Amino acid sequence: MKKNLVVGAGFSGATIAHLIASKLDEKVIVVDKKNHIAGNCFDYKDKNGIMIHKYGSHIFHTNEEKVWSFIKQFGDFNQYMHKVIAIIDGIETTIPFNFNTLYDVFPNTLAEKLEKKLLEKFQYNTKVPILEFQKQDDEDLKFLANYVYEKVFLHYTTKQWGVTPNDVDGAVTARVPVYLSKDSRYFQDKYQGIPLQGYSALIEKMLSHPNITVKLQTDYKQLKNEYDRVFYTGAIDEYFDYKFGQLPYRSVNFKFEEYDREFYQSNSVVNYPCNYDFTRIHEYKHYLNDKSPKTVIAKEYSEFFELGKNERYYPIPKDENAMLYNKYKEEAKKLSNTYFLGRLGDYKYYDMDKAILRAIELFEENFND
Repeated sequence: MKKNLVVGAGFSGATIAHLIASKLDEKVIVVDKKNHIAGNCFDYKDKNGIMIHKYGSHIFHTNEEKVWSFIKQFGDFNQYMHKVIAIIDGIETTIPFNFNTLYDVFPNTLAEKLEKKLLEKFQYNTKVPILEFQKQDDEDLKFLANYVYEKVFLHYTTKQWGVTPNDVDGAVTARVPVYLSKDSRYFQDKYQGIPLQGYSALIEKMLSHPNITVKLQTDYKQLKNEYDRVFYTGAIDEYFDYKFGQLPYRSVNFKFEEYDREFYQSNSVVNYPCNYDFTRIHEYKHYLNDKSPKTVIAKEYSEFFELGKNERYYPIPKDENAMLYNKYKEEAKKLSNTYFLGRLGDYKYYDMDKAILRAIELFEENFND
């Protein structure tokens, strides 16, 4: 029987481990440096009975039937549909900026005028990336574009990425659209929700197979055994001992605070584009409707990743970084039976469903005869 090593116990690693163990009936060792499974999706019930997302809010959403069918094997989800509130000019309103936001922040007469012009120019229910939206000839729409750029995008992006928007890749700016709709949900995917028992329990079930052994607080380099295959979901530059240099990431620091009240804010996530040093505040009890007289929040501060100091969160999408990653990717091709996947292995920002899909497709392409 072939022996397989999976490095990393997050969604990518757990998915490929489960498929190898269940579909091929082969032994799998899963190792992780952390003292817990589930990677950055790790959650836990605190002393107040509130499910805390240790590494920031994680909302599962997907249009991929294959992913939904796979993940539903391991736990049930609620029908939570994510909305994000932002404080704009002291007003609580929804983002992405849509027609509801328009009427929240402007007087009715101005909002009606702008809505009419928007519908003459754009099709209803479409999303226009903010930098594309700025290319307006009409003076009123130019005013609106500049308002949205400054109040929603400019300062938030500078805090989140540590650079001005002009230095941010189009893949990032495309995630911040103006939405010509009254749909205030942050995602429009067919399937959305939070696992009822949490992400850690979900991944624990994925890894609960007689062919799978999990070893935490373990560096794969400490393992002496030979493996027929290695599936590596850690940082690809770290695997190759940074021979071409470090791949840059943004990291996040969370400041947790507990309050002796039922709720701190009106929504699970409130963004602060123009105020304070933090980007947003998470309040976790909204996700599973946890009942407690206390509440826990986390203020999120963005920062650059520093080796040994903090966690890698977001690959920084720039041409020079893509070129550096491609050097490592070419090195990876020289290895037989070693597969790189996941956000760190592929140096690519993945939503949870896309990380799962990547693992499923890797399995299907290579082992599903």
